[in-house]
Amino acid sequence: MKDKKLRKWVIFVCIAGLLLIAIWQSTYIVKENEYAYVTQFQKYVKTEDTAGLKFRVPFVQKVEKLPKYSMMYDIPPSEVLTADKKSIVIDNFTVWRIDDPYLFKKTVTSVAEMNSRIDAVVYSVVKNTFGEMQQSDIINGNTNSIDNVNDEITRQVNEQLKGYGVSTISVEIKRTDLPEANEEAVYQRMISERNQMAEKYRADGNYEAQKKINETDKEVKILLSEAEAKAEQIKGEGEQGYMQVLQEAYGTPERAEFYKFVRSLETLKTTIKGDKTLILGPDNYIVKVLIGQE
Repeated sequence: MKDKKLRKWVIFVCIAGLLLIAIWQSTYIVKENEYAYVTQFQKYVKTEDTAGLKFRVPFVQKVEKLPKYSMMYDIPPSEVLTADKKSIVIDNFTVWRIDDPYLFKKTVTSVAEMNSRIDAVVYSVVKNTFGEMQQSDIINGNTNSIDNVNDEITRQVNEQLKGYGVSTISVEIKRTDLPEANEEAVYQRMISERNQMAEKYRADGNYEAQKKINETDKEVKILLSEAEAKAEQIKGEGEQGYMQVLQEAYGTPERAEFYKFVRSLETLKTTIKGDKTLILGPDNYIVKVLIGQE
């Protein structure tokens, strides 16, 4: 009797355990940031992309979770040749996501495998892109030019990876550097080029400065010449006016004689200042004035 009861309990526990396992095997949870890829005997059945509690056929269907969020793959730095056959080290990273889980699982086995393919594709595109650029343009490029290069690389990588059910959100260059072997030589050449440019700018500046000085000197000479000519003209006009005034003032013989007399006295006054001895002839007008002959 006891053995019978014990047997019943064992059977009950086994059945309950099997039911629990069956229930556990028939449900699964999908999170917001993941896909559920369901297969049956390794054949695709469906993809669940909405969060919540889901059901499957226990022991038959298998569920594999795939990331729905954007992933970043940091690509190891690589050395490429530029258009002028010079080496440069490019360090970049890629942000990508899975858009089509079915196509992704059909063509790629895992995220790690996808990273390897991204690595190869990005390296190929970067090598071709920078292979058409000069090393100096890459090193001296501004933010806008780097952004344009990033956009072009992203576009080309997307074209090559679209068959894997993924999309490349961005390929960004973190750093462009020179190989250690020729870094110092390139730096010295860049310094030399900058010095040559500085000398050219200085020479151009000196030339423009001398040109301005010459033009200014020429303008000054022209202005001075015109001013002197104008002064001579004004002086001549003044003298002409003066003579005209004299002519009008002393136009008659009496006035002319009086003017001559006044001028002679002024001359005499100026001449006899100080201790002086003057010898004048009898025909001199001043002598005649002094002796009363005029």
